[in-house]
Amino acid sequence: MNADPFAQLKLLDVQALDSETDQLRHRLSNLPEDAELATLTTEQARVRDAVRDQQVVVDDLDLAQRKADRDVEQVKERRERDRARMDSGQVTDPKALEQLQHEMDSLERRISTLEDEELEVMEQLEDAQRTLTAAQEREASLAADVEALTATRDRKRTEIEDELARVIAGRDPMIADMPEDLLALYEKLRANKGGIGAALLRAKQCGGCMLSLDASEIERLRQLPTESVARCEECQRILVRTGESGL
Repeated sequence: MNADPFAQLKLLDVQALDSETDQLRHRLSNLPEDAELATLTTEQARVRDAVRDQQVVVDDLDLAQRKADRDVEQVKERRERDRARMDSGQVTDPKALEQLQHEMDSLERRISTLEDEELEVMEQLEDAQRTLTAAQEREASLAADVEALTATRDRKRTEIEDELARVIAGRDPMIADMPEDLLALYEKLRANKGGIGAALLRAKQCGGCMLSLDASEIERLRQLPTESVARCEECQRILVRTGESGL
C-alpha cells in the first residue's frame, strides 16, 4: 500500500487523538469515586438494616418498660387501698387485720421485685437507645459522605465528558483528507492491536510493540520508498518513518 508521506505522518496525530479518546473513556469508566461509592452504599445498606433492627429492639423495650410501669402502679394502688382500709378502722376483726397486713407485706415484696425488673428494663432501654443513636449518627454521616462523593464524581464525570466531546469533535477534520485505504488499515489494526494501529519508528524501535528492529529489517525499510506504508515485522502495526527513525 502506498500513501503520501504527509498522510502517514498525520496518522500519528490521529493515533494520538484516538489514544487520548481511549484514555478518557477508560477514566470515565473507572472513576475512583464509583468504587468508593459502591463501598459506601454497601455500608449504608448494612447500617440502615442495623438501624431498623435496633429500632425494633428499642420499641420492644419501650413497650416492656411501659408495661413494667403499669404493673408497679397497679400493685401500688392495691397497696394504698389496703392501707386506707387499715387506717380507716373499717377492719376490726383481728384475723382479718392479720390477713390484710400479710397481703400488704406480700404487695411490698411484689413492688420491690417489679421495681427491680422495671429498673433492669430501663437500663436495657437506655443501652439500646444509645446503640440506636450511634447507628443513626453513622447513617447520617454515611449519607453526607455519599452526597459529597457523588457531587465530586459527577463534577469529574462532566469534566471528562466535556474533554472527550472536544477530542472526538477534533477527529473528523483531521481525517477528512486521509486516504480511505490507509485509514481503513489503521482502523482495522487499531481494533486488533489494543487501540494502537500506527506507531512512530524512532531510533530503530517500533513505538507500538517497543521492540528494536534487526539489521535486516532496518535495511529493508531503508530501501522502502517513502510513499510505501511500512509495517512492523513483529506486531504488524503501521510504522511511520521520520528523521528520528534511525534509517
